[in-house]
Amino acid sequence: MWRKALVIVAALILLLPGVGLVALAALFDPATAQAATCATSNDNGSGSLSGPSLSVSGTVPESLSATTADGQTVTLNHTQLERAAAIIATGNAENIDANGQLIALMAALTESTLRVLANTSAYPDSANYPHDGEGSDHDSLGLFQMRPSTGWGSVANLMDPIGSSRAFYGGPDGPNHGSPAGLLDIPNWQNLSPGAAAQAVEVSEYPDRYANYQPVAEKIASALTGVTLTGGGQCLTGNTATNPPGNLPPGFAGAFIAAAEKEIGLPYVWGGGTYTGPSGIGSDGRGPGFDCSGLVMYAAYQASGGKLRLPHYTGDQIHDGSAVAWADKQPGDIIFYTYRGETVPHHVVIYLGGDKIVQAPQTGENVRYGTLSEFGDEITTVRRLS
Repeated sequence: MWRKALVIVAALILLLPGVGLVALAALFDPATAQAATCATSNDNGSGSLSGPSLSVSGTVPESLSATTADGQTVTLNHTQLERAAAIIATGNAENIDANGQLIALMAALTESTLRVLANTSAYPDSANYPHDGEGSDHDSLGLFQMRPSTGWGSVANLMDPIGSSRAFYGGPDGPNHGSPAGLLDIPNWQNLSPGAAAQAVEVSEYPDRYANYQPVAEKIASALTGVTLTGGGQCLTGNTATNPPGNLPPGFAGAFIAAAEKEIGLPYVWGGGTYTGPSGIGSDGRGPGFDCSGLVMYAAYQASGGKLRLPHYTGDQIHDGSAVAWADKQPGDIIFYTYRGETVPHHVVIYLGGDKIVQAPQTGENVRYGTLSEFGDEITTVRRLS
């Protein structure tokens, strides 16, 4: 589970020694902001957020100049270099080697000049997230100019440097599970030239332009050597967690929570979810994703190493594990909600501690954090799987 824990840590805020705390991208989805418990930050107008939180450490220069392959001088400011630090820190957390990080930097330099770009003509709500400018290429967003309409992620995820970096790197544990294909999903990407590898992910109409930024990316990577993730924290991509990696409960419960949290941002799909990942397309046209019992089924299977195969139905899952009194519930327990007058639960969530849960709520929403108190006067049943 170490890799999954590092993925969660990768969404922590960047601490810049000597210049105070500067967030990489603790961006809150308005739909879940009321449930947030993270030490939030104030937008300082530069696209960065400042405020108390645990951190990624490493000095980021105020500016950096480099020359492209065709001889043009590029000067990057502090905010652009913060974005580069987010890409590198995420790569470190995902166990991506230096060559893979270089490819990601080349792609972001080419697509956005290392700027988080909103696109209000396509997604007016993209202006609600900290950003460094306005883009207008179809419905592309963020550092890598990824398109929500082609499955790269939600507006919240793509406006987050950490979230979009995870999507670019991809891989079996990536947010898109190989579709669209991130870098790790490209066969033999290590044997491609860096420019060709960047093109394989971005699929641009101008495939030769990425190689032009390789010298710039190399200089950035050299300047930001030593930027690393440190400690544990509470800020996650677009959401907040009650149980950051350093505080996850031990054993199955911690692995269970981590597996579910990894799927945050994927759409709710009725009947969605398998033992190995998301599935299906919902009535709102979004997918693949999970429904509430599908998320629990998937996370339990992953946390148990494939040994625990729950049924994909709340009415059956409520009989799994052992009964727990409400007063004795612990992080990693599952909680079922049943409308009064009915006998079959309509919803199941994973308990995180305090008032917090992680869940796949309903059509039109994404897998997200929530609160116990959002369900009102319903009958609750607590079960412990381990």
